[in-house]
Amino acid sequence: MQSEFRTANVIDIGKALDTDEKCLAFLEQMRWPDGIRCVTCGCDRISKIERKTASKNVRSNLYQCLEKTCKQQFTSTSGTIFDASHLPLTKWFTAVAMVINAKKGMSAMELGRNLGIIPLDSRIKKGRKTAWYLAHRIREAMAESEADRTVPLSGTVEADETYVGGRYDKRRKRARYEKPGVMGLIERGGKVRTMRISTPSKTVLVNNVLTHTAKDATIYTDEAIAYKSVGKSRKHETVTHIKLEWVRGDCHTNSIENFWSLFKRSVIGSFHQVSIKHLQRYMNECEYKFNNRKNAELFTSTVARMCAIKPLPYRQLISAE
Repeated sequence: MQSEFRTANVIDIGKALDTDEKCLAFLEQMRWPDGIRCVTCGCDRISKIERKTASKNVRSNLYQCLEKTCKQQFTSTSGTIFDASHLPLTKWFTAVAMVINAKKGMSAMELGRNLGIIPLDSRIKKGRKTAWYLAHRIREAMAESEADRTVPLSGTVEADETYVGGRYDKRRKRARYEKPGVMGLIERGGKVRTMRISTPSKTVLVNNVLTHTAKDATIYTDEAIAYKSVGKSRKHETVTHIKLEWVRGDCHTNSIENFWSLFKRSVIGSFHQVSIKHLQRYMNECEYKFNNRKNAELFTSTVARMCAIKPLPYRQLISAE
């Protein structure tokens, strides 16, 4: 079935996965490519339990482990980001296709209206939390794993920090605070990596550069004095923006600045407002789609990632940082 989704075409996906049974079969293929295994002990001796009556919010595929010390009952969605969701998988997969196709992001309101979760009548405030929760669970699967983040960027790497958020407006009922700082590194011809930073100090910026780049990498930055000591450990060159110097031979930071421009267009044009608490998750979405922009099987790989991560309870999502 994987070959049917070489592109995340919403119409094709809707036709191929138009029933819950087809969605479950596809989900099982993504989760267990070598055959169904127990989610608790990993045993491959499984029995399928046939339900005598259909239930509205219960997945039709129910399995039981035949290992004597386990005998766990589970479904295709148990222990995944889809677990305990009341939304049908047909809407889940349509939502995934819509989110990964939106280069500059898609707001929860727009996603909810397209899926029929939020009524078109703006006076009816229904389904907004559901759509917002759905979007964040999809973004959760887009986060780079801790193992992948330990792989250093090599070759030519550009680094740049910026700030997210508008100017302070005294009319708003909120305390004055500094705009959150973020930092990004991009491997030319490769992937980008982003992170929140507490302050754009020498210690923070240089430590991130050294942590996420190989020792033989060439680092290009702007003229910010905080980057000056990068040259002690890496080959380092700078462009002086204050003197209107943008490119000097191969030395420039245009690639990472273009990424930040794309991310800020997402915030301004689609999300409109991003809290500091969830800022990294929004960056993860933009980073994931940028790094997989040439992935012809992005839909299947995204669903496979969603099968591999733990559930994100709503209480955890809205809890204090």
